[in-house]
This record gives sequence, C-alpha cells and structure tokens, in this order.
Amino acid sequence: MTRRAVIRGVGHYLPERVVPNAYFEETLDTSDEWIRARTGIERRHFAAEGQTTSDMAARAADIALVNAGLKASDIDAIIVATSTADLTFPSAATMVQAKIGMKHGFAFDVQAVCAGFIFAMTNANALIVSGQAERVLVIGAETFSRIMDWTDRTTCVLFGDGAGALVLESQEGAGTPQDRGILATDLNSDGRFKDLLYVDGGVSTQSTGYLRMEGNQVFRHAVTKLAATAKAALDKAGLTATDVDWIVPHQANIRIIEGTAKKMNLPMSKVVVTVQDHGNTSAASIPLAMSVGRANGQIKDGDLVVTEAIGGGLAWGAVALRW
Repeated sequence: MTRRAVIRGVGHYLPERVVPNAYFEETLDTSDEWIRARTGIERRHFAAEGQTTSDMAARAADIALVNAGLKASDIDAIIVATSTADLTFPSAATMVQAKIGMKHGFAFDVQAVCAGFIFAMTNANALIVSGQAERVLVIGAETFSRIMDWTDRTTCVLFGDGAGALVLESQEGAGTPQDRGILATDLNSDGRFKDLLYVDGGVSTQSTGYLRMEGNQVFRHAVTKLAATAKAALDKAGLTATDVDWIVPHQANIRIIEGTAKKMNLPMSKVVVTVQDHGNTSAASIPLAMSVGRANGQIKDGDLVVTEAIGGGLAWGAVALRW
C-alpha cells in the first residue's frame, strides 16, 4: 500500500469589494475593452481597509474545514502560501492557526509568489507521505492590492485579493495512477530571471516597494514552462495529457491559460477558468479556482486534475492529482 495525500475538503473567500475594469478608466489611460482583450479579466476583489492576508486565509480555512466535515482540532499542520503576509514575522500561518482555534501542531509560510500554492502542496504532500502529519491545511492567500503602483497600467489592473484552502488527508492507495490524491509533483526555479517579476523593496532595503513586471517576457516563459512542468508531473505519475479531466491553472492571464492548454493539446472545455471574476490572486488563484470548479460541479470525485503555476523567481511547478 502507498500513503497518499487526498483532498478531503476545499473552500475559498473573496473580499466584499468588487472592482470592475471601469474603475481604472478614471485614473489611467486604459479601458474595460483593453483589459478584457489582453487579459480576460473583467473584475477583481480588493481587501477592505484593515483586512489582512491572515484574515482572508482564516475565512477560507474555516470554509474548507466545514466542507471536509472536520474541526481545527483535527488538523496537524497549516501551510500558507503568500507573498503578502501581514507582518515580516511571525508567519501568516501561525496567525491563521490562532484565528481558527488550533492550539496544537505547527504552521509555517511558503513564499514562491504565484507558484506558491504548488510549492505548498508539494510540502504538504511530503509531510503526509513521510508520516509527519495526517491532515494538513494548505492555504493560498494574498493582498496584492497593497503592493500595486496605481500609476502603472500594465500591472495594477491585473491583480486582486483573496484566499483559497484545501484540506489534505493521509489515505492508503494501491500505488497506481488510479489512486486518489497527489500522484506526482514537479518543482522548478531559476533565479537568473529575477528582474522579470519582483517587488522593488523589502525588509533589508527598509522599503515596502511595488510590484514590477516585464509582462511580455513573463508571457514567453510562462507558456513553455507551464506545459513542460505539467508534462513532467504527468510523466512521473505514469500518465499522459489524454488522461487529464481538468487543468486548473494559475489564473494570471487568459492568453497564457489558452496557450498552455493548446501546447498540451487539450481543449479549453477541460480548463477551469476564473480569471475573469478574480483577476490574478497570485498564490490564492489555484485553490480559489479549485473551490469554484468543485462548487460549480466541474471537478468530480475520481477526476484527474493537473494544476500548474509560474511566478516571480522565476519559480514554477505542477501537481498531478486525482480528486
């Protein structure tokens, strides 16, 4: 028998404030049509004043626990993927631990920008497969609205805030590709491409900074690298693209999503797309899309799901799992 990390529950939370594309027409040389045509984004959510990343993460965690039929006391560990934690330290994960009433176990953050949730899932899988945890709450949460340069129309129209969460649980499988749970993962990074996507500030420079991106360059890297990492994860699992029921990609840009699906020879009818409603929520986008896809009746028990993401670093990766 093989120990697998199986999805037990899923949930997401979005701030109440919805910001349509038209909002940016008031201050920038842009339009709803321009944003839709180039990104597929129609609206996004922004956190309320005083609302933090850990606040949203805790809300998503509570919903995922209800969906799983579990309590905080049933969880052994929390991993939060975020680049916008409330404080320099302690971790957002320990704040979530307190907010959901979990008084045992351990919690920590993972920072790989938009690829953060893939890295967090891979860490959670390792904890479960190694026997160090039976149930892990994996959360992606971001308040990217706090690091936007509102004069830069190429970046500030792209991002939104939100959180998504999964409960992963140890279950026994037969060790075949038909098992439920995480079947394979693939992680990559290349620090030579730091200047393509970064924030120009940080603790050691005593500044907050704003997000900076070379969008055309990121696009060129994204499609090739995302298709390659998805194939690598499937190869490790002993599967091919023809076995895939759903792609749940990082929701950055509809053109990247379409380009990746085409490179994998899969139709868009097999892709969960939420970018139009939420924009790019960085590490939150994949669990948010999973939660929406599950709630909409798209993702069903037994479906083979491939999820992939690329973010600053550059960092990228994929997970192949059976729901």
